[in-house]
Amino acid sequence: MSPATIAISLSIGALSGVVAALCGVGGGVIMVPCFVFFLKFGQKDAVATSLMAMIGTAIVASSQNLKHGLGNWQIAAVATVGAMVTAYFASDWLRKLSSERLTQIFGLLLVLMGLRMLLLGKS
Repeated sequence: MSPATIAISLSIGALSGVVAALCGVGGGVIMVPCFVFFLKFGQKDAVATSLMAMIGTAIVASSQNLKHGLGNWQIAAVATVGAMVTAYFASDWLRKLSSERLTQIFGLLLVLMGLRMLLLGKS
C-alpha cells in the first residue's frame, strides 16, 4: 500500500470516526462514498471494506458511550440479533446485485433518510 493510500485511508477513517461517534453512522455514509471516489473502489468492495472497518469503531464508541451511561443494551442486543440474521442473507444480495443498482439503492436510502430527518427530526 502506498503512503498516499495510507494517508487517504487514515483521513477517511478519522472523518468516519467523528461522524460515527456524533451521529451513529459513518461506515456507509462516509466510508463507502470516500472509498469509491478517492480510492477508486467498486461499490461492492467499498461496502464490504466499510463493514470491516466499522467493527473497531463500534467497539470503541460503544465502550465510551457505556462509560458515560449512554445507550440501551437490551435494545441493542435484540436489534443486533435481527441485524445479524438479515445481514447474513442480505450479504448474498451484495454479490448478486450490480454495482449500479447498489449505488442507486444507497443513494436513494441516503436521500430518503436525510429528508425524513430534516423534515421530521426530533431530539
